[in-house]
Amino acid sequence: MRAVLAVLLAVVGCGQTLDVGRDRSHTELPVDERNPVIMINDGWDDNWSGEYAMLLANSGGPPLVGLVVDASLYHEVLADNVAGWNDMVTVARSSGLEGVPDVTPGAATALAPPEDGRIESTVPVGSDGATLILDLSRQLSMPWRPVVLLACTQLTDVADAYLMDPTVVDRVVVVAWLGSREEQKGLMTGPNGDLDPWADWIVAQRFRYVQVSATYDQLNNDVTEDDLVDLPDNDFGQWMRAKRPKLNKYTNAADQIAVLAVALQSFAGAARRASSDTSAGFNSPVGQGPPLVPDAHGNAWLVTEINKDLPRPRLWEMLLDPGTWGS
Repeated sequence: MRAVLAVLLAVVGCGQTLDVGRDRSHTELPVDERNPVIMINDGWDDNWSGEYAMLLANSGGPPLVGLVVDASLYHEVLADNVAGWNDMVTVARSSGLEGVPDVTPGAATALAPPEDGRIESTVPVGSDGATLILDLSRQLSMPWRPVVLLACTQLTDVADAYLMDPTVVDRVVVVAWLGSREEQKGLMTGPNGDLDPWADWIVAQRFRYVQVSATYDQLNNDVTEDDLVDLPDNDFGQWMRAKRPKLNKYTNAADQIAVLAVALQSFAGAARRASSDTSAGFNSPVGQGPPLVPDAHGNAWLVTEINKDLPRPRLWEMLLDPGTWGS
């Protein structure tokens, strides 16, 4: 933890002024590459979210201060998920990447909606991941720079943190790669939005919430088959070579979109303010959270466009820069 604080203080001390409020010309979103991030994910081998987050933390991107790994219907065995992420952390550190935190296990089950339908009646899971969110947000959040919760799986740990301490909403912003769009609405559907609908219900109403619903072709954009020979000659490069055949081939299964929306200026090409429409009540429709509808003063942001050409050059700049690896 002292190392994390030292990194953040060093960033502030390098000629940067602590600005109260957000420079709206800097990004469409309320957070950017200056905010510390906690990543929340399940599986480790179907996308490049972890690799992007670790590389960016060593190359001018958001400090990666926490890594929470849970189980979901997509990746059901918590121990396997944690083991895979632990392996990624090991190869990252052995290759010279710094600021890579230990893995913290998250929730293994979804939240159960209470009989009375009140959020405050929900029994919390009390996961170690939720506890980490509370601890780090208390230590690192500042009024002008909240901690970002990068949700690349179900929102259970995020909602669980709220149930344990509702004041967490003052210290964090949730950025989730989740759901889909329907005309002007954002839908909290699959991917990820179908995994814990009650957590969706809580997060959409209680948190400052950014939903990125977009497709992204990671197979033909980030690292192609022809690129494998050019990956760094270190443990991390070898890890990426071995991992690429396991990547999910579907364009709606690239969790790194959440990371990129925060880390790369102009990646989130358009975002509109929204709020959750809860008028139909929970479970209407079944198996998803409440739709996000346009609202100029809402607590949510719906990203409607992404710049798909930005990530690849940035990724390869980091991979091929000896400075990334401490050289």
